Amino acid sequence: MASREGFLTDEQREMLKIASLNVENLSSSPKSLSPSPKSPSMLLSEHQLKVPAAGKAPTAGIAVRHVRRSHSGKFVRVKKDGGGGKGTWGKLLDTDGESHIDRNDPNYDSGEEPYQLVGATISDPLDEYKKAVVSIIEEYFSTGDVEVAASDLRELGSRKYHPYFIKRLVSMAMDRHDKEKEMASVLLSALYADVISPSQIRDGFVILLESADDLAVDILDAVDILALFIARAVVDDILPPAFVTRAKKTIPESSKGFQVLKTAEKRYLSAPHHAELVERRWGGSTHITVEEVKKKIADLLREYVENGDAFEACRCIRELGVSFFHHEVVKRALILAMEIRTAEQLMLKLLKEASEEGLISSSQMVKGFARLTESLDDLALDIPSAKTLFQALVPKAISEGWLDASFLKSSSEDRQVLAEDKRLRQYKGEVVTIIHEYFLSDDIPELIRSLEDLGMPEFNPIFLKKLITLAMDRKNREKEMASVLLSALHIEIFSTEDIVNGFVMLLESAEDTALDILDASNELALFLARAVIDDVLAPLNLEEISSKLPPNCSGGETVYMARSLIAARHAGERILRCWGGGTGWAVEDAKDKILKLLEEYESGGVVSEACQCIRDLGMPFFNHEVVKKALVMAMEKKNDRMLDLLQECFNEGLITINQMTKGFTRIKDGLDDLALDIPNAKEKFSFYAEYACKKGWLQASFGSYVADASSTPAAAT
Repeated sequence: MASREGFLTDEQREMLKIASLNVENLSSSPKSLSPSPKSPSMLLSEHQLKVPAAGKAPTAGIAVRHVRRSHSGKFVRVKKDGGGGKGTWGKLLDTDGESHIDRNDPNYDSGEEPYQLVGATISDPLDEYKKAVVSIIEEYFSTGDVEVAASDLRELGSRKYHPYFIKRLVSMAMDRHDKEKEMASVLLSALYADVISPSQIRDGFVILLESADDLAVDILDAVDILALFIARAVVDDILPPAFVTRAKKTIPESSKGFQVLKTAEKRYLSAPHHAELVERRWGGSTHITVEEVKKKIADLLREYVENGDAFEACRCIRELGVSFFHHEVVKRALILAMEIRTAEQLMLKLLKEASEEGLISSSQMVKGFARLTESLDDLALDIPSAKTLFQALVPKAISEGWLDASFLKSSSEDRQVLAEDKRLRQYKGEVVTIIHEYFLSDDIPELIRSLEDLGMPEFNPIFLKKLITLAMDRKNREKEMASVLLSALHIEIFSTEDIVNGFVMLLESAEDTALDILDASNELALFLARAVIDDVLAPLNLEEISSKLPPNCSGGETVYMARSLIAARHAGERILRCWGGGTGWAVEDAKDKILKLLEEYESGGVVSEACQCIRDLGMPFFNHEVVKKALVMAMEKKNDRMLDLLQECFNEGLITINQMTKGFTRIKDGLDDLALDIPNAKEKFSFYAEYACKKGWLQASFGSYVADASSTPAAAT
C-alpha cells in the first residue's frame, strides 16, 4: 500500500482514508438495510483523477486510458481494443455483428463482396503431353491413319518429350491385340527421322526397359512382347543392332529389362531368317516385308511405263497401304525417268497426278527427292548424266507445283552438308585405323606423320574425341597412351583451341558415351584433369569448356569433378598415376630429373646408362626437353660430348626426329636470350644444327634455317 500511495496527491490520500472508514461502518450495519458497499477503487473511479505535475500517471485504481464517460454521464471501464459495454459505441471498427450486403441497394458496390480464394493446380508440361499423346494413339488405333498421327504429333510440339510418346505407344499396344502391336511398329517406322529423331527412339526404348518391371505386373508376357518390339525396331532399322549390347551395360541384371534384352538377342535376333520371322510375327499390316514392298513398287512402275495408265498405277500405289513409304515410289520413279529417257514424261505425269490426288503427300515427295540427292554419286556410276538429269527435273517439278520450292534451298544446303559429311566419314574411318595402330605400336611419330598426311587439321577436335572415346573402352594401358599422345600432339600439331573443342564435343556426347561405358563421366574427368596437369590445358580452359556446354548438360558435372581432382592435395602425382602409368612427376619435376641425369653424364657418365635414365622417365613426348638442355649444356660447358648422347638416343629410336627437331627449334627461338649468358651461342648453335642435319636427326624443313645461318657469316665477311 505504501508503494501505491506514494503516487497519490494529498487530496487523494484523504479521500482514500474517508472511503476506508465508510466501508468499515457499512460492513458493521445489517446487510438487508444497507446498499451494496463501494470499494475504495470504485469511489476513486467516481472521483476525477488528475495527473500529477511530475507527469506520471497514477497507478492506483484504473488507468486513465481505460476510463470513458458514457452518454449517461457514468464512468465505465472500456474493454480491450476499445470495445465498449452497454451504452458505449464499441470499437472503432466493430466487426462482431454480421453485415449484410443488399444487391438491390442503389449504393451496392460489387467490390464490397467478400473475396473467395480459389485453389488452382500448376500444370506440368510433361503431364499435359502424356495426356495429349494418349488421344493421338487411341485415334490412330481406331483409324490406322499414319499421316494424321504424324501430323498431330508434329503439331503438338514438345519435341523433347518424344521419348515418352515411344513409351506410351508401345506400352498401350502391348496390352492390346496383334493388330495394334503391328500398327505401333509401322507408326514408329513412319515417324523415324521425320518426326522423331533416332536418339529419341533409342531413349524411348531405354525408358521402356527401365519400366519393364512395372509393365510385367499388368501384362503377364511383357518380357516377350517388349523383346519382340525391340527386335522389330532393329529389323526395321530404327534401332542399331548394337543397341541391345549397349543397353545391357546400363540395365541391372536382376531387372526384367535385362531379361527383355536377352530374349530379344537370343530368341529373335539370333534366329535363322529372323528378319522375316519378326516382321510376320503379328501378321503384319501389309503382310509383306520392306524388300517385298520395294519389289512391288518397282514392278508397278515398270508396268506403268509399258501401258501408260496413270489411274491404274495410282490404284496400285494406294492398295499397297504404305503411305509412310511413298517416298520410295518417288525415288524409284525418278530413277526410272533417268534410266529410260522415253519414260521421263510418263513418270512426271504420274507423280503430278499422285500429288494432286493427295495420294503422295508433300512431305513424302520432298523426302523422295532428298533420298535421291543423297545417292546421286552412286547412281552416277550407272547413269553418268544422273546429276545433270536430276538438276533438270527439279525445276520442272517445282514449276508444275507438285514439289515444294523450299526443296531447292534445302537441297543445296544438304549437298554441302553431304559433301562435308563424306569427308568427315572418310576422316573418321582413317583415324580409327591410325589410333588402333598406335595402341599396338606405341609409335607417336608415325601417328603424327599419318595425321599430317591426311591433311585435315580442321578435324583435329574430332580426332581427340575419337582417341579418348576408344581409349575409355579399353584398359588402363591405352588410357595412359592416349594421355601421352595428347601431350605430344599439343606440342607438335594441335592448338589449344583444338584440344578445348575436342573436350567440348566429348562432354556434349557424354550421355551417349555412358550407354557404352558405365564410368564414362569419371574417366572423362580424369582425362580433363590429366590434360591440365600435363600443361596441355590451362586451368582457365576448364572455365572456357564449361561455358561452351549447352544448359543442363551432364558434362558440366564432369568439368566440376575435374576441378575437384585438380584442387585435391598431391593432385599432380595422383592424376599422373591414375591409370598406373606415367612418371608420377609434374613437368617441373621432370625437368629437374633431366638436368640431373645430363649433369651426371657430363661429369663422366656412361652413354648407355644415360639412355636408360631417359627411357625410365617414361615421357617420350617430353624428350625435346632432353635435346634442349643437352644443347644448352654443351654450349655452357664447351663440351661436345652431349652430341654423342644425342646420337645414341637417335640411333636407338629413343628420341624421334620430331622430338629432336622440336628441341632444336626451341633453342633457335630462344637464341637471343641465350646469347646474353653465352656470347657465342648463335655460332655454336649453327654448328650443332649443321651437324644434326648431316646426321639426319632433323626434319628437312629445318635444313633451310641451317643454310641461311651458314650463309650469314660469309655475307658479313
